[in-house]
Amino acid sequence: MFRVGLTGGIACGKSLVASFFTEKGIPVVNDDHAAHDAVARGSAGLAAVVAAFGEDVLLPDGSLDRPKLGRIVFNDDAKRRHLMGVTFPFIGRLLGERFETAERSGAPFLVYESALLFENGGFDGWRPIVVVSVDERQQIERLCARSALSREDATARIRSQMPLARKAELADFVIDNAGSPEETRRQFDAVYADLLARAPAPGQA
Repeated sequence: MFRVGLTGGIACGKSLVASFFTEKGIPVVNDDHAAHDAVARGSAGLAAVVAAFGEDVLLPDGSLDRPKLGRIVFNDDAKRRHLMGVTFPFIGRLLGERFETAERSGAPFLVYESALLFENGGFDGWRPIVVVSVDERQQIERLCARSALSREDATARIRSQMPLARKAELADFVIDNAGSPEETRRQFDAVYADLLARAPAPGQA
């Protein structure tokens, strides 16, 4: 099945663009959702995280205290890599199941939404790639408002990712989400038409 990558920086509006694909009947597989579900309360993935980082990362109801775990790993690259290593098998299994479901959907293509598509490597397997972009000032403002972070914490999270300018250079399409949702939609419609034209007809490889 024709596969499209969707990425961008944190708080750039990937979810908005993903919702446009969904409205068109295109299945979107989101790696953040898979990462969330892989460590749901009572899951084997959560048990692995607790074994690695201790029961202090649990809330009283037995679910993961995500903000606390984030504070532990975000400014410590070794711990962040360790967390990724612990959770990757569980996330990968869920993603595989969701890709299989998407491929059976009968849609002309599927979209893989991943904030770290470039950072995680192997991104050429997800061509063409659509990058959603805004400027860093907007990123900081949106991230602070969305996640109740200080400007310093928001800036640190943004700069832990590949610079947006570099992502745009590597992209096949760039959607600038700096303006209104209507402006973003107009850009999306042009990209969608191009992707639809590139997708092979049913039964073709």
